[in-house]
Amino acid sequence: MNKEVKPAPAPGASRRRGPCPLKGVTPIQKDSPDRDPAGKFDDEDYPAYSMGHAAEILGVTQAFLRSLDAAKLLTPGRSEGGHRRYSRYQLRLAARARELIDQGTALDSACRIIILEDQLSEARRINAELQHTHRSKSDQPGPASG
Repeated sequence: MNKEVKPAPAPGASRRRGPCPLKGVTPIQKDSPDRDPAGKFDDEDYPAYSMGHAAEILGVTQAFLRSLDAAKLLTPGRSEGGHRRYSRYQLRLAARARELIDQGTALDSACRIIILEDQLSEARRINAELQHTHRSKSDQPGPASG
């Protein structure tokens, strides 16, 4: 049973990505000019952390991370061996979920809150970007009247 595994769409629409970067990647040679390891280090959506490492970083159990997967808050990427891999972005969502649950919020409610917070953050980012673009255009001189 060989199912194609796709990365989870994160709560924000801008987070939607193509296939998991770990699946079918051709390694770049060490001396290749295309080699950019810093690009992966800087990419908050790159699934760099194993489930065990992610759980250790967050101070949670692996079962907690699986529960977030079951609740559809985050669906980790998968390694070629089928192991869950988490991104920094997903770790932030999981940390927020842990915080809300520790405050007594039910898992499904915590997931809804996190999704709404993420959507609000994305809307604010887009709004700021549009305002900046609008200001830039209004600062440019228009055609001369004559």
